[in-house]
Amino acid sequence: MSDADLLFRPDLLAKYGANGPRYTSYPTALQFRDDFDPALYRRAAADPGASDTDLSLYFHIPFCDTVCFYCGCNKVITKNRARAKPYLKQLLRELEMQAALFDTRRPVSQLHWGGGTPTFLSVEEMSTLMAATREHFTLRPDSEGEYSIEIDPREASPATIAHLRGLGFNRMSLGVQDFDPVVQQAVNRIQPLEMTVDCMNAARANGFESVSVDLIYGLPHQSVKTFRRTLETILLLAPDRLSVFGYAHMPHLFKMQRQMDANTLPSPAERLALLQLVIEQLTDAGYVYIGMDHFALPTDELALAQKQRTLHRNFQGYSTRADCDLIAFGASAIGKVGDVYAQNAKDLVTYGGAIEEGRLATARGVQLSADDRLRRDIITELMCNLELRFDEFEAAYGVRFLSTFAPEMERLRDFEQDGLVARSTNRLEILPAGRMFVRNIAMVFDRYLSAQSSERYSRTV
Repeated sequence: MSDADLLFRPDLLAKYGANGPRYTSYPTALQFRDDFDPALYRRAAADPGASDTDLSLYFHIPFCDTVCFYCGCNKVITKNRARAKPYLKQLLRELEMQAALFDTRRPVSQLHWGGGTPTFLSVEEMSTLMAATREHFTLRPDSEGEYSIEIDPREASPATIAHLRGLGFNRMSLGVQDFDPVVQQAVNRIQPLEMTVDCMNAARANGFESVSVDLIYGLPHQSVKTFRRTLETILLLAPDRLSVFGYAHMPHLFKMQRQMDANTLPSPAERLALLQLVIEQLTDAGYVYIGMDHFALPTDELALAQKQRTLHRNFQGYSTRADCDLIAFGASAIGKVGDVYAQNAKDLVTYGGAIEEGRLATARGVQLSADDRLRRDIITELMCNLELRFDEFEAAYGVRFLSTFAPEMERLRDFEQDGLVARSTNRLEILPAGRMFVRNIAMVFDRYLSAQSSERYSRTV
């Protein structure tokens, strides 16, 4: 049986099908505590030992003009552009307060605007926010920093793209999901191909270094035939990266998903066929399969980082900057500073009230224990580099890996017998057939998982 055959065995899908985290953090956000003391975050920010590491900045812009029924992001649906004005004022105040906590001589090597729809802001508002960022923090030169923004092609004209490049953005991700008009209608995202083409052409004309495209498989009315056309179209546009996510249907958590007819969702077997199509078509076209859901040209930084074992994972997905402290701004945004995760209040009223009172809007968080740090690094290695080198953990943490994790090693026996992982005396490797089960394999090392918590997560495949 070939690797391709092993990748898509329905019996393994049935055996290992489960709900589980995507591990953009460990512990995951479900372990964040409502009684978290913001003083822990402030102490981590002031740690002089972090002065030799760079900073990463994330800004959450929650507004969208229309709702996409599949979306599970923290967002505010409104056509009233004036709602951005008070929010921007609060972001500027938060910038000032956060900057006061850090040694701002530490350079910023990564910046990301996400949402929502960041270009909901006017060009003047975007200019104001970026100017304030440069006033309070030290951004590395364009040639050294990764400055990215999420783009909805329905919201960004070529003139907008040119303006963003002038502000310093040099990378972008374009939301597409699917080009099929029936699928677009079902998910309430009508986006003609020309809009995406115009954005990509403008990005290249203005010197953006990397353009990524987001796709989703598992949406209503999708089939192998229709999604193949979407992939063929995308390949003609030749983005530098693609993120291809499996749709997580969780209407008990996201009410807007109830607007879609669940009977039109692909069956588990059809989802598997769609995933098989994605992997085969993109790798045949020369893209490198990154982690569990990203693809990149061999020359792209993500592919190079995976090759050099420096790939990292954070709240925005896969990243090339592993050692940055992440400072987060805006409602619901999550930062990671030292061994502390801190999340802002999710709703605009609570977030804005705290900022206007001169307080950080931290609502939840967690400080990692020594065990958390060890397991976080194990899970990160599995999710990013698809292997564990036991001697590296023994040197870094002073543990005997196989004895410390003897129960976990025993639970991996089934994965090993099914040809998903291989273990030697000093190494655990995820085999090609195990790549789609990487979340399941990482879950073995998660000491917080329970049947109750798993209901809050999406299906692993």
